[in-house]
Amino acid sequence: MERNISIFEFPLNLGLKKKDHETEPGVRKLPDWLRKFGFHKRIDPQHIFRLEAPEYSMDMDEESGVRNADRIIEYARKQAELILNNHHAEHFNIMLGGDCSILIGNALALKKLGNYGLFYLDGHTDFIPSTLSETGAAAGMDLAIVSGYGHEKLTDIDGLKPYFQEENIFCAGNAETDDEEYTAEIIRSDIQYYDLDRLRENGSAKTAENFLTMVHHKDLDGFFIHLDVDILKDELMPAVDSRMEDGIDYSHLTEMLVPLVRSPKCFGIQITILDPDYDPEGVYTRPFIDNLIQIINNKEE
Repeated sequence: MERNISIFEFPLNLGLKKKDHETEPGVRKLPDWLRKFGFHKRIDPQHIFRLEAPEYSMDMDEESGVRNADRIIEYARKQAELILNNHHAEHFNIMLGGDCSILIGNALALKKLGNYGLFYLDGHTDFIPSTLSETGAAAGMDLAIVSGYGHEKLTDIDGLKPYFQEENIFCAGNAETDDEEYTAEIIRSDIQYYDLDRLRENGSAKTAENFLTMVHHKDLDGFFIHLDVDILKDELMPAVDSRMEDGIDYSHLTEMLVPLVRSPKCFGIQITILDPDYDPEGVYTRPFIDNLIQIINNKEE
C-alpha cells in the first residue's frame, strides 16, 4: 500500500559553530532550497508543516558544554509537539533540516510514541561527549545525546532519557576513523557500529537487512532514519559543514535506504547538513533530489 507523505521543515542551524567566513551556517536554507529545485512539488506531500528557528547565535552553555543548549532544548520541545499534533500513523514523514541537532526533537516525539529504533547514516559518528568536542556544537554530538550519553540537560528532556536505546541503533558510514579517541566512544557503546570499511565489507543491502531483522526481532514500534548528506563521497556532495573525502555513492545509498523506507515500520527520514551556500548553482543538489525521490518512491533502477 502506498503511503501518503508529510513534510516537516525544521530550518535549525543552532547546532553548528559558524565558520570564520560565515555570518551563520547556511543549512537553515535547506527546506526552501529543496523546494526551489522542485523537491516538494515532485514528492507531492499531503501536508507541509514548518517550525521557524530562533535567530542564530554561538552562545556557549557552561553547564552542559554545548552551544545554544537552552534554545536547542526549547526548539526540540516545540518540534516534538508539532510532530505529535500532526503526524498520521499511515504517513511517511520527511523531516528537512537544518543541522543534525533536529534529531533531538524528532527523538523526543518518537519516545512519546513508543519504543523506536534508529538507523543513523552519517559520515561521522556524532557520538562524543562535549568534553571531546572541539566546537561545542550539538550537531557533532546528536547521536550521543539521543541515546542518553552526555549532560542530562539535553539527554533527559522531560525525564524521557534515553530517547533511543543504544542497542536499537545502527550507526553506519563513519569515515572519520583515524582518531582512535573519537571512535572509541561508539565502539564501547551498545550501538551496532558500521564504519565505512565495515559497511562496505558487510554490504549496503545486508546492513539494512540486519537492521530490519533487529527491528522485527525486538518487535519495536517502529524506526527512524537519519541521513546526513556528508555520508556521500565528497565528489558527489561537497556542500556540507565538515567535508570528508571518502564516502558512499548513490547506488549504495539506494541499496541501503529503499528496503528501509519500504518497511511499514519506518516512521520517516530526516535530511540534514546540505548547505546551499556551498552549492550556489544547485550542481550537487539536483542529483541528490533525483536520487532521494527515487528512494522515497520505492523505485529501484
